[in-house]
Amino acid sequence: MDDMLKEFVVEALDLATNVEEHLLSLERRPDDSDTLNALFRSFHTIKGGAGFMNLPAIVSACHLTENLFDALRTGKVPVTPTAIEAGLQASGFVADQLSQLANGAAPDALPAMPASLEAILTQAIEGGAAAAAAAAVIAAPAPAVAEAATSAPVAATSAVSADGVDWDALYRAVIPAGTVPAAPPVAAPHAVSAAPAALVKAAVPAKSATDEAVRPITAQVKEDSIRIDAIKLDALLEVAGESVQAANQASVLLEKLTQFKFEGQAAALMATLQETLSRASRYSTELQRATLSTRMQPVGRLFQKFPRLVRELARDLGKDVDLVIEGAETEVDRVVVDSLYDPLVHMLRNSLDHGIETADERAGTDKPAKAVILLKAWQEGSSVMIEVSDDGKGMDPDRLRAKALSKGLIGENAAQSVEEALQLVFLPGFSTKEVASSVSGRGVGMDVVKTAVEKHRGAIRIESTMGKGTTFTIRLPIELSIVPTMLVRTASAALAMPMAVVQRVVELPDSFSEVGGAPVLRDQGRPLAVRSLAGILGYEPCREKVGIVIAAPQPYILAVEAVDGTADLVIKPLTALSVPGVNGTARSAEGELVLVISLAFLLDGCKTIASPLLAA
Repeated sequence: MDDMLKEFVVEALDLATNVEEHLLSLERRPDDSDTLNALFRSFHTIKGGAGFMNLPAIVSACHLTENLFDALRTGKVPVTPTAIEAGLQASGFVADQLSQLANGAAPDALPAMPASLEAILTQAIEGGAAAAAAAAVIAAPAPAVAEAATSAPVAATSAVSADGVDWDALYRAVIPAGTVPAAPPVAAPHAVSAAPAALVKAAVPAKSATDEAVRPITAQVKEDSIRIDAIKLDALLEVAGESVQAANQASVLLEKLTQFKFEGQAAALMATLQETLSRASRYSTELQRATLSTRMQPVGRLFQKFPRLVRELARDLGKDVDLVIEGAETEVDRVVVDSLYDPLVHMLRNSLDHGIETADERAGTDKPAKAVILLKAWQEGSSVMIEVSDDGKGMDPDRLRAKALSKGLIGENAAQSVEEALQLVFLPGFSTKEVASSVSGRGVGMDVVKTAVEKHRGAIRIESTMGKGTTFTIRLPIELSIVPTMLVRTASAALAMPMAVVQRVVELPDSFSEVGGAPVLRDQGRPLAVRSLAGILGYEPCREKVGIVIAAPQPYILAVEAVDGTADLVIKPLTALSVPGVNGTARSAEGELVLVISLAFLLDGCKTIASPLLAA
């Protein structure tokens, strides 16, 4: 794909995604003229670029859809479910064509606009148009397109030829406004609606054949943003992280050098070296933060893909559901944004199919007829929280446990608490559906969710109340490459744990109370289980005199040998081997290799491996 086509595809895909969001908003507020104008402009912009790139199927689809939106905003056609569905199908077709191009398909290999799409668009247009078709006036495309086009005579009417291409529309899409003679009114559904004067004026910077007063704009438009390959950003971040790490190690070495006595010229050189290294360390840190900010994206870019999915799936299931989105402006690492699409799809489908009651079931409750699914994001410390909740029937922990037992997924003594029973939905092969459907029932959904979340050093929790609904909460680090950690040492091993779950540090006594044979320590009036980090990870027993209170759903104290302080570490994921409880490595300021303990492992109470009693 050449650079110009690649640029068009990226920008057009963004516009196509926004179109779906605007259409669903228009469905709720049919009289919103701003939304209608935005829809018209989006399709007009895509059509102009597609015409310049010689993509006739996209041009034809956008041409007909423009007619529909113009009829909607002028009041000739009412906003009906058919009109909304036609717009959604058109945006879906355009997005599909653009996706094929993005995946390497040749422009001339793209399929033509299907007859079914043309039929529903025509039906929507003719549904409220009694007679007159509008004059065929098309606003100009972007200036670059206008400069490449040349003037030529054109037929007065727009019609699709035998080869399925609307050549008139294609020609008009790439010709500057004012150079095409006005077409007489026709009754064909392909006639292009008249664009408002303001839109034509805004879109046509050059002098028009009919308006000598308009002066051409010769100054270049200032670009306030550029597109950069994500691989280049990743490489830049890698270098920035390593530079910070090197600066930190140099600072530690310099601090050790200052313990020696320097005199004369050597003392002056040491003072200059300290000042220079301090400045270099500060700049490398600023470089790293600036590089990280370029990778941050609002989760709204991801959330805006889901309203249509929920709408169509709810319709297929015969349920009346409204998706509410909050916190779309919350920013997170782009890698997280890209990787969360499939997990959130599974969670939304799970809420729609399992959580939300049928219309008859819901009618028997005191809940409103329209169910609500909330998709929410917010920042909490160094983590981003994403919540998917519904006001459905909730999850029965006893039924979940019985189903897991019947499938042989757990033993008789497993999942005794409500929280543990709810976590069973993440087991591979688990499903409460007796018969698999096209939506769910094969037990391959929620385990994918947990795997994807933990891959990015995150964790997922479930809360559910029978008759009230269910809430899934995902916790992820805002920045994937750098994590604020607490450095600890146990059995002479250097370890780090995310600060997101560290509540405080306490001193451990020589002896403990016991509950069921397990050590317990009272902290701020509440008894907390004490677990040995050395024992959990399989290290040699050692004397662990420091406790870290872990802010998990079931808080506990993790015993370690010593605490070495805190540090923002550049985390490298483990790829060649898998160690339970450990998901990465880092280098401390002294250059020592540090193992990073998994956030999900800590939130789960370090229960992946049976925790031995605290070592004496």
